[in-house]
Amino acid sequence: MKKVIHILFGFLIYSIGIAQNPLAVPPALTSTTFNLAIQNGVTQFYPGINTPTYGINGALLAPTLIVNKWDWVTMNVTNNLTGSGNSTTIHWHGLHLPATDDGGPHQIIAQGNTWSPHFQILNSAGTFWYHPHGDGKTDRHVSKGLAGMIIVKDSSEAALQIPRTYGVDDFPIVVQSKAFDILHQIAISTEDDTAICVNGTMSPYLNAPAQIIRLRLLNGSSMRTYNFGFTANRSFKMIAGDAGLLDKPITLTRIRLSPGERAEILLDLTSLNGQTIHLTSFSSELPNGIYGAKTVRGMMGGTIPDYNLNPLNGKDFNVLQLNVVAQTASPITTIPATLITNTPWTNYSVSRNFVLQPDTMMSALGMVIGPFNINGSHFDMDKINITTYLNTTERWRITNNTGIAHPFHKHDLHFYLLNINGGAVPDYEKGKKDVVLVMPGEYVEFVTRFEDFANSTIPYMYHCHLLHHEDDGMMGSFRVIDTSATGVSELTENNFTISPNPATNSVTVHFKNEVPPFEIKLLNVLGETVLNQAVNTISNTSIDVSNLSTGIYFLQVQSNNNFYCQKFIKQ
Repeated sequence: MKKVIHILFGFLIYSIGIAQNPLAVPPALTSTTFNLAIQNGVTQFYPGINTPTYGINGALLAPTLIVNKWDWVTMNVTNNLTGSGNSTTIHWHGLHLPATDDGGPHQIIAQGNTWSPHFQILNSAGTFWYHPHGDGKTDRHVSKGLAGMIIVKDSSEAALQIPRTYGVDDFPIVVQSKAFDILHQIAISTEDDTAICVNGTMSPYLNAPAQIIRLRLLNGSSMRTYNFGFTANRSFKMIAGDAGLLDKPITLTRIRLSPGERAEILLDLTSLNGQTIHLTSFSSELPNGIYGAKTVRGMMGGTIPDYNLNPLNGKDFNVLQLNVVAQTASPITTIPATLITNTPWTNYSVSRNFVLQPDTMMSALGMVIGPFNINGSHFDMDKINITTYLNTTERWRITNNTGIAHPFHKHDLHFYLLNINGGAVPDYEKGKKDVVLVMPGEYVEFVTRFEDFANSTIPYMYHCHLLHHEDDGMMGSFRVIDTSATGVSELTENNFTISPNPATNSVTVHFKNEVPPFEIKLLNVLGETVLNQAVNTISNTSIDVSNLSTGIYFLQVQSNNNFYCQKFIKQ
């Protein structure tokens, strides 16, 4: 009973408090060198009640990073979090960059340490974001506030007559549902997410000019999917999806965004000066199986415990109030008919199948709450699930054999949807994507191409973007190999062994059938070389590792254009 009262109390506060608070617009940083401090903070979501939060360069959330295509950028990320077990990572969601800079679970930032990836912005104009990823704490760290938007600009976008003045006619809209316990502290991995925040603001309003405005929508929630629309079914134009601009604006009255997905929309407020409208989630229209719909009921009848107690589930609710005010000095009042030209890949040489399934197929409850796996495996830091090759185009089929919809995210490269359960792809999902929602009992197919970056040891991730599913191991890894640089030898066909493994002081490399000379490299999990040694004899070679920090390393041997690798653990 106490839980029911608390859920209803939290929803009541949200409902009666609509439009009490001006929408916070995160500060924008425009640079090629960004200094980002992850830190503890305190936020008052409820008047007079201090709630511990996390933020980047502040108490909650993070600044918006504005970058230009082709720029080389450096991200100096310092982990200043206090409290035990607060190592973290920062993943640049949607950016195309080397695996060593991706910010997945292999790039841990220990407390007190700074991680400084340096990479070139290769993405075209679009809306991306950054957040922690890995070490089983993604849900906790994102829910407590570690998330921010990345805006990429380029010459093609600059040539369009569309809103682009940040915070004036171009607004970041980071939507997150949050759960609070009885003391109004943020709760993790519960179905009590009755509070809706936009840019960290509860009950927000935005004074928007009576002209065409641009809203960059990001679903930054841990679990909840939204079905966005406006008062009186007012239409809007979608101009961009996850990873960039569409060919032309698409007229919509609804757009569904699952966790991790983004959309840029243009809303014409020209004739509405002095009026008020709302950005609303029409969640009553969501079909069964999506977290946020009226029901999440598996094929065997299993339901999420207490799901029906959450008053947001299956209900329409306002997300943001828009108070229309006077135009700015130089308003945008028309929308272009065309945007850019996308050229989706159509031919592929490799097909892969990914099956999302519960660990226990015969459990009705397990079909909807998990734990879940991908192709029968949970994430393992020491395992690479897939090896693919540079300049290869592949078709991936994602099949959902569970009772709940999963947003599937692939790191590094965008993809184009080929079909949804064998049928047509809606217009609003035909652009570049990096997240796709896969419904229960259905499948999606997409085509992707592996370009620019290869690394024999450091992988990228693919995973469910329901964050506690990810934390529970619903994730896999893939690496990209450059065969022109390493020869045709598979990395699993090693012609050497190492012992002991794990080792404390030294490790011996035992060669088999290869002919010297050899080059031996030892790399850490960041892909940094910590040892490089030439060997000109087939005799066993001893390597001193006593000065290395405890952790995982990769020992590589290259001989006569053949390349071999094994994992090594330093105790």
